[in-house]
Amino acid sequence: MALVNTKKMFEMAYKNGYAVGAFNVNNMEITQGIIKAVAEKKAPLILQVSRGARAYASISYLKAIINVVIEENPDIPIAINLDHGDNFETCKQFVDDGFTSVMIDASKQPFEENIEVTKKVVEYAHSRDVVVEAELGQLGGIEEDVVGVDDVSKHVADPNQVVEFVEKSGCDSLAVACGTSHGAYKFKTEPKLAFDVIQEIEEKLPGFPLVMHGSSSVLSEFVDLINKYGGDMPNAMGVPEEAVSKAAKMGMCKVNIDTDLRLALTAKIRQVFAEKPGEFDPRKYLGPGREAIQEMVSHKLDVLGCAGKAAECM
Repeated sequence: MALVNTKKMFEMAYKNGYAVGAFNVNNMEITQGIIKAVAEKKAPLILQVSRGARAYASISYLKAIINVVIEENPDIPIAINLDHGDNFETCKQFVDDGFTSVMIDASKQPFEENIEVTKKVVEYAHSRDVVVEAELGQLGGIEEDVVGVDDVSKHVADPNQVVEFVEKSGCDSLAVACGTSHGAYKFKTEPKLAFDVIQEIEEKLPGFPLVMHGSSSVLSEFVDLINKYGGDMPNAMGVPEEAVSKAAKMGMCKVNIDTDLRLALTAKIRQVFAEKPGEFDPRKYLGPGREAIQEMVSHKLDVLGCAGKAAECM
């Protein structure tokens, strides 16, 4: 059985200086593209489902697709995670649905309330061998129904709060706002991540796994294709891949990637429609989209440093 929680993954990632890719899934083609790359690269994998994905496809369909992935890839350690659960009830439902990890995002609440909500989720999840990710600070941008702040530099995680938060909440990993942002329009100018904050948090929580949200690089090859074939995405800018690689060596054991998946799929579909305007067979445009996702994910696994690490995370 390849289904695991993230404890061993994060232990090995922290020890060996890499990050595990956490990829959001919304349909079959996206999931197939992800797992083909992961299986080829022999990497550990976290598949994530957001509230938006559940509203789009329903949890029963998404879980069925994920179950096939798990069944067909027994040599790949796979964790399934709720991304941005906003309350205890949502997290409880995903625990009950068989997820091995849940994220409770109460970062918009006052510090003490964030601890209180997180602790409640932790107590329920841990009793069922499910791990919990929490969040401190606030990310910028917009992704599905997750709305961030405008100036990310003013809302980074406070290193002086992290020890108290982890000790009182009991969370297993911590997403720390460090200057990243959701969506394709992450920054208006050259991004500068708060590596000093990441380093200080790592020093205060040695060995504790951190999580990097809003980490898509908004790869120019896909943005250019979208714009070439009728799209309108001016000034789309993401997190430089060298910054992601650097963070992976500083205790960032999980890196979330969603926007780059959407861009890869959309770019290829637009290209097919432009080059073959009479095409109406979904297999003929979703297939190339799936291949683009596979190639992009394969590249990301090298950026994260987790290619070839599947066996040590089992």
